Amino acid sequence: MKTKSRSLQQIVEGQVQRWQLLKKEQPKKPAAPVITLSREPGSGGRIIAETLAKALCFDIFHQELIHQISESAHVHHRLLDTLDEKGMNVLEEWISSLVNKHHLWPDEYLRHLMKMVGIIGRHGSAVLVGRGSNFILPPDQRLRLRVIASRKVRIENVSRQYKVDREEAKRRIIRTESERRAFIRKYFNADIDDPRNYDIVINMDILTVDAAVRVIRGALGK
Repeated sequence: MKTKSRSLQQIVEGQVQRWQLLKKEQPKKPAAPVITLSREPGSGGRIIAETLAKALCFDIFHQELIHQISESAHVHHRLLDTLDEKGMNVLEEWISSLVNKHHLWPDEYLRHLMKMVGIIGRHGSAVLVGRGSNFILPPDQRLRLRVIASRKVRIENVSRQYKVDREEAKRRIIRTESERRAFIRKYFNADIDDPRNYDIVINMDILTVDAAVRVIRGALGK
């Protein structure tokens, strides 16, 4: 989902309408799991997410969109309206258990983030990129991915993508790594690099994007 050509409200309204249509067409079909994708900067995780979403006909929510929705109270409440009372109660209970289990101290932003990711989890059939979504969704609603690559490969990727020299690419990677690690530590009291926080870790030093997507689809049985 891109936010440049459409406003945030338009994007969310389009997503709400899509969910409503799918519910009418397939009212009893169980929701497909959500794929959460955490990635090292420059590893190619974003491209994998987009390729995977297209191959599976899943919705995709990039980190920037998740962040914007979590910061907007109006948009946040519009998404809440897509759940019935039972769904809301289940979501609230899960968030409470998550907060207690991991001793989190949720501020307003984290509560909105957790609810927003939880709503997507209830609807299913989506790829969520970043924002700690792998720490939020219950096991029966998600497949957790981590995409990694060596520092050398990631520097080459960033240098080529943004047309900067290797030193600038290295600085960008280090800065982004630090920001993501701090975010996960602050909000989820967890280590973003711990492989135990993921179901599959994909090393892009040895795989192409298409091969990585095949591995993930195989894990999903698709």
